[in-house]
Amino acid sequence: MEQESFLTGYTQDRRVRLAYQRGGVTYALDEAAIPSFEWLMVNIQAHDLPALLDSALRDPLPTDARLTLRGLLDHQPVWAAGVTYKISEEARERESHNSTVYTRVYAAKRPEIFWKSIGYEAVGSGDFVGIRADAVWSVPEPELTVVFNARREVIGFTIGNDMSSRDIEGENPLYLPQAKVYDESCALGPRILLRPNADTWLDADIHIRIERAGSVAFEGKTGTDRLNRTLPELADYLGRCKAFPYGVLLMTGTGVVPSDDFTLAAGDVIRIRIAPIGELVNTVRVVGRGD
Repeated sequence: MEQESFLTGYTQDRRVRLAYQRGGVTYALDEAAIPSFEWLMVNIQAHDLPALLDSALRDPLPTDARLTLRGLLDHQPVWAAGVTYKISEEARERESHNSTVYTRVYAAKRPEIFWKSIGYEAVGSGDFVGIRADAVWSVPEPELTVVFNARREVIGFTIGNDMSSRDIEGENPLYLPQAKVYDESCALGPRILLRPNADTWLDADIHIRIERAGSVAFEGKTGTDRLNRTLPELADYLGRCKAFPYGVLLMTGTGVVPSDDFTLAAGDVIRIRIAPIGELVNTVRVVGRGD
C-alpha cells in the first residue's frame, strides 16, 4: 500500500516554512527549488507535485516540531459550500423559522458557495478561534476542505472549521456574511493530504468533540459519503466565472450540527478529526464587541 504524503508548515527564524511529510517523517524542503507554498500553487501542475517534492527533500525536522498551516497560506482565498448535507438543511430551516430557502438550495442544481476568508487570515491548529461578541448562538462547523492550485486542479485535502453565528444567519439569511466572516472564524490544518487531481471525495469520517471544563460538551460524527454534491460539481461552480491566480481552498459543508440548545463558550476546546489528515484543535475566545 502506498504511503500517504502531506504538506504542512513549521516555524524557523520567525518564519513559517514549507515541510513535506512522507513515511511518518517530516522533512524540510530546499527553498531554492520550492520557494513557498504559494509558488507551488501558482507554478506547478498537480501531477508534477510529488516528484518535485521528492527531489527537494532536505534534513528531517525534530519530531516535536510544531506543524501548522497558519502563515503558510497567503493569498489563497477560502470559499465555502453550504447546505451540502441533509442535516445542515434541516438545521437551517429551524434556525430561520421554517424559511424554505435552504430546502430549495439543497435540491437545486446550483449549490450555495460563498467567500469565507483569505489564507493569511486563517488560523491553524493550536490557535484560538473566535465567537462574535454580538452573537448568542455560535457553533463550529467541521468540514473536509479541498485545496486547488491556480489551474483549479485538486492538490489535496485538509480539515476546516467554518465558525458560524446561527442566530445572526437565522434572523435573516442575508446576514450570512456577518454570521460567517469575522476575526478568527476560519481554522484550517494541521496539514494537507496530497491527492493530486482527485475527482472524488476522500472516503472518511469527520469527527468533532467539544470539551468544556474538562468534560465533553458535545460529540458527533458524519461521513463524506453523505455529501449531497460531487467534487467536480462544486469545483465547476466555484471556478465558472472566477479565476484564482494563487489557488483556492473550498470548505465543503458540515454534516455535524449540535442540538439547538447548544452554543459555544469562551474556553471551549474544539477537536476535529479526519483520518488520515489528523486533528485540528482550537480554543474558543470572544472577538469584537457587542451592542
